[in-house]
Amino acid sequence: MGIFSRLADIVNSNINAILDRAEDPEKIIRLIIQEMEDTLVEVRSSAVRTIAERKEIERRIEALTREQEEWQRRAELAVTKNREDLAKGALLAKARVTEALAGLQAQHRQIEDGLAKQNEDIAKLQAKLHDAKLRERSMVARQKTAAARLKVRTRLYDERITDAFARFEYVERALDEMEGKVEAHDLGRKKTLADELAGLEAENGVEEELKALKERLGNRVEPQAAR
Repeated sequence: MGIFSRLADIVNSNINAILDRAEDPEKIIRLIIQEMEDTLVEVRSSAVRTIAERKEIERRIEALTREQEEWQRRAELAVTKNREDLAKGALLAKARVTEALAGLQAQHRQIEDGLAKQNEDIAKLQAKLHDAKLRERSMVARQKTAAARLKVRTRLYDERITDAFARFEYVERALDEMEGKVEAHDLGRKKTLADELAGLEAENGVEEELKALKERLGNRVEPQAAR
């Protein structure tokens, strides 16, 4: 059983409302698209038949119009020849043709109106179909994104990854402990001869730099008074 029972149902449908009520929106949207495409084929086929019928009626109208003009010409000829009886006969034949022509012209107008309505329905149906296909692509994209996110989340909370991070933390704690041992080993150690000589050299360098600074300033720096 189709979702829509006739073309008007599709044209006036609210796809959002249909999908909101559906237990399986993806399945429903595929069914909607399929039914719309099938309906579009049927409507176009019907339009083709109607157009062919219109062309046939137009040919008949043209033929009756020529016949009407011909009876008019014959009636005029009969009058010029003083054959009133023939003129009346020609006018009666013309009247019958005129009546048939009027009927065909009315039928032609009905067909034109029907084709105009079909054209509107086809345009609306195509718009609905375009909207449905956009929604289907959106659903597919959302489904792929959700699947990818779920895969990432599953891996993120995988016990193997948790164990790996736990091992990293263990290694970091071990490195911290080793570095602490190195720092603790240096605590309380006496300076070596090389350390003391390096300190003297640094102190001597500072004294030399201070002396040079005083000379540049012209010995204007007075020593502070002893407290």
